[in-house]
Amino acid sequence: MSGKARQRKPAEDRKAEIVAAAIRLAAERGPDRVSAQVLAEAVGLSQPAIFRHFATKAEIWEAVGREITAAMGAAMPVPAPGQARAALAAAVAANLAHIAANPAIPAILFSRELHAENEALRAHFAAVTARRREGFARLIGQAQAEAGTQAGMAPEDGAALILAAIQGLAMRWSLEARGFDLVTEGRRLLHGLISAAVAPGEAGAG
Repeated sequence: MSGKARQRKPAEDRKAEIVAAAIRLAAERGPDRVSAQVLAEAVGLSQPAIFRHFATKAEIWEAVGREITAAMGAAMPVPAPGQARAALAAAVAANLAHIAANPAIPAILFSRELHAENEALRAHFAAVTARRREGFARLIGQAQAEAGTQAGMAPEDGAALILAAIQGLAMRWSLEARGFDLVTEGRRLLHGLISAAVAPGEAGAG
């Protein structure tokens, strides 16, 4: 056997390598331009070898979706008494930081792959988003109670608006070639929205 023979990697290692390459290429080129051939070339395999590890291209994107949203699926921590508003701001910043570290997220979130061609991937992103929305709503409700807010935005509405703002900002960041700090800009822009959700009287102050 030739000393240059390609070393065979364990199947799980090879699958992880394929997923990592798909994530990188999705961020660089967009998911719609990552063909099986492009992916095979990136990992040094043939197309048939790729499909020995994943039955379909859709399965590759499902694995990619699970990988890049793993940290977002965890439950938000329960804040200490009196710290719900700070915990909400920290959770928003953490969400933005996760997107900044995984630029494939906005690329996939607004791709044809997600919206038209892969129902399992769409359902996964929808479930992750729902968990984020529920977590934000819980923190908004707690922060309103701590602030003694008697009327104003429903926690569920505030959570939906915050998520929409995060997604819109992530898309702008992607369209502008990631030319600004996503977390810093997000903190600045979402400060007023968090104030409006928690204590409406503060939103127009100062």
